[in-house]
Amino acid sequence: MPNPTGFKEFARELPPKAAPQERVAHNHEFVGTYSEGQLTQQAARCMDCGIPFCHSGCPLGNIIPEFNDAVREEKWEDAYQILSATNNFPEFTGRICPAPCEAACVLSIHSSPVAIEEIEKHIIEIAFAKGYVQPTAPVLKSGKTVAVVGSGPAGLAAAAQLAKAGHTVTVFERDDRPGGLLRYGIPDFKLDKWVIDRRIDLLKEDGVSFRCNTEIGRDVSFAQLTRDFHAVVLAGGASVPRDLNIPGRELPGIHFAMDYLTQHNRRVSELDLSDAPIWVEDEDVVVIGSGDTGSDCVGTANRQRARSVTQFALMHQPGAERPAHTPWPLEPHIFRSSTSHEEGCQRYWGINTKAFLADEAGRLRALRVSDVTWETDVMGRRIRFEEVPDSDREIPCQRVLLALGFTGPRVEGLLNELEIDLDSRGNVLADDKTFVTNQPNVFVAGDMRRGQSLVVWAISEGREAARQVDLLLTGKTALPSKNAVGMFA
Repeated sequence: MPNPTGFKEFARELPPKAAPQERVAHNHEFVGTYSEGQLTQQAARCMDCGIPFCHSGCPLGNIIPEFNDAVREEKWEDAYQILSATNNFPEFTGRICPAPCEAACVLSIHSSPVAIEEIEKHIIEIAFAKGYVQPTAPVLKSGKTVAVVGSGPAGLAAAAQLAKAGHTVTVFERDDRPGGLLRYGIPDFKLDKWVIDRRIDLLKEDGVSFRCNTEIGRDVSFAQLTRDFHAVVLAGGASVPRDLNIPGRELPGIHFAMDYLTQHNRRVSELDLSDAPIWVEDEDVVVIGSGDTGSDCVGTANRQRARSVTQFALMHQPGAERPAHTPWPLEPHIFRSSTSHEEGCQRYWGINTKAFLADEAGRLRALRVSDVTWETDVMGRRIRFEEVPDSDREIPCQRVLLALGFTGPRVEGLLNELEIDLDSRGNVLADDKTFVTNQPNVFVAGDMRRGQSLVVWAISEGREAARQVDLLLTGKTALPSKNAVGMFA
């Protein structure tokens, strides 16, 4: 059983981070590690809470109290086996997950939650160091072939599970290297790319084949795909960015966040750049959008030595305490600052951007903005906003990064060719039980089905879709479901 008094004996601690002025000088991860004693103490904070709500907070249904107890007792292989039973890629989620499990931790009701995300990262890194992480695909194959379209977290999770079930899996990726959002959307200072390469090498040892620089519908027809494979899993993500169509949008110097982040990641990896360079040194940068992608743009701009970095949000600034509409154990809508904000960023809330303004040479010189106020309901949820009278003003800038999220998957090409049904939001239509589309033997997982979401949700969807594919191909499956830990009836 867990240590019932550990949460009283030990305070929550996080590993040390390099100082902001030190880490902005490079593009690598800067979070340190626990000592072995600190790690076991942090795991010991997991209390005997009776009902572990962290299970329901985790989209994967990770068996958190059990792996915490194994860490507390320094049973490293047991901890790895428990964690990897539900999570294919703890090295990803342990670095970039916003940890909804911690929001659901019973301790978070009145204290600081268990440092679940950091413990998870330490478990997998110890497992790699000790040689516990090995290929899992069986020698005897099923004779069935599966194509996975997209090599982001959903596609990789589906491929890993299908290989474990004995199927022959080929992953198609239109970029030059596998990883999708993990490789080209998340900065190296949050996820060093050797971490992805290490996992890709392991998947290859499991027999998974990767065909990069290959776009289905352009390089390979869907007819060929259905002819060569018994089943197809679509995992292309939600890649269409949300735009800001206001006067002056055509001016140079305005970029979608993902174009900027992708280019910087390619530069860090010393890969060729196909587009005109986006470099913000000695420029005043405005990031429009307050989510994780906007935060990543802030950190990247600081590493490119921007003169100033400003971040706008249309919504009002959240409070420090849980609002009524996100009670425990839900993920609270509260004010947060990322490590990128620590490195230098002026943040403004309740700002509406009305126009991009040009100088005499036709270059971006400023934004016209106004303040807004929000009307909320009795639960504190936003209903509508109104502009504050006489609050119009100009914000000087030479570069704008649009981090407004994504509207859904790209429909042109594959989805049109397949005549795939879409839901009311423009995502591929499939329920969360079967993951099958309106086309026979074609499944969908991740952001392409559920819309823009978290990496941990993408991994969960890839695993669940793989289970349904295995059922289709063999009539039975030994692949686990998150239902096994009681997340859903």
